[in-house]
Amino acid sequence: MLGLILATAWLWPADAGLHRYDALFLASLVIQALLLAFRLETREEAGVILLFHLTGTGMELFKTAVGSWSYPGAEAAFFRLGGVPLFSGFMYAAVGSYLARVWRIFEFRFTGYPPVWMTSIVAIAAYTNFFTHHVLWDARYALMAATLLLWRRTHVYYRPRAMRLRMPLILGFFLVAVFIWVAENIATFGGAWIYPNQAGGWQMVSPAKLGSWYLLMILSFVMVTWVARPMAEP
Repeated sequence: MLGLILATAWLWPADAGLHRYDALFLASLVIQALLLAFRLETREEAGVILLFHLTGTGMELFKTAVGSWSYPGAEAAFFRLGGVPLFSGFMYAAVGSYLARVWRIFEFRFTGYPPVWMTSIVAIAAYTNFFTHHVLWDARYALMAATLLLWRRTHVYYRPRAMRLRMPLILGFFLVAVFIWVAENIATFGGAWIYPNQAGGWQMVSPAKLGSWYLLMILSFVMVTWVARPMAEP
């Protein structure tokens, strides 16, 4: 996705018959179809990824309406909802796809994993806060504290090649959030979307956004647990 964003930013002709955002949407559909055709994703994983896609698109519609960020030229795209080009949902789906895939490939196992119903409540509350903090108290720090409390004793075991390694799951959450933040900087540099302070020219996305990505990644991770139940490390 990042490669396509940069390539179309630099190489897509201004007078092309197909709008850049529409090209990104169609390319995303092809990528998703190939993942399923080559069995790189299971149907169950694709279902959860679709759910994350839809929740991400819903947040995009709200956030662009309140001016949190925008898609320049989105009104020229055919595949869009209001000011949101539909390829944007695939950027959220990419996070879910990554988590579902590494879960299976690296044979994730856990110690001290909390009940899924508890993690689901925190994840849904985190998603709700993305909307309600515009009119109510911003609970993101309380929610981050809740994640630390829930997963404080949880370790994830994983197998790259023949090694069996482990790390605190909270550290894994933070590292994934950092990588998403780096990807966001690349995507905004490629003009996929812009924040208000980038309207006059690209600037690095504030590290303060790491908190938002951390909570959104928690939502994606918990969604994956709905089809890939956390198994205990022997």
